Amino acid sequence: MTHLSKATAACGALLAAAALLAAGPAHAAPAATRGGDYLYLTVTQGENQSDDAHGAVLLCDPPQGYAHAAEACAELAATGGDIARITPAKDAMCPMVYAPVTAQARGQWNGRPIEYRETFPNACQMAARTGPVFALDD
Repeated sequence: MTHLSKATAACGALLAAAALLAAGPAHAAPAATRGGDYLYLTVTQGENQSDDAHGAVLLCDPPQGYAHAAEACAELAATGGDIARITPAKDAMCPMVYAPVTAQARGQWNGRPIEYRETFPNACQMAARTGPVFALDD
């Protein structure tokens, strides 16, 4: 191998390593979620993904992951895991303040993939619309 081809190979290896580091750490599903139903839930201030996201893994057999896991699992069971079909709270009184939050869920329910993302005008509107599913801070 010539000096130039050794340098090219080393540069290529460094670039590949840098690309892997830039992609961030791999996030493996917790051992309890492999083969079972789970949702990775995040709530972000604003309309775009940012470092200011709160997140939790919701497991439903048995319910665990955060304080309202049992209630969230019940809501999801009633809708077949479809967050958009959760019945909105009828008695919610939310302020007319624009402080957007983005709720996102990824995972699987009953063996099918779940992808959900919606931006709400404020946290109260999100809670009224999604119930306990994204109540990560309570």
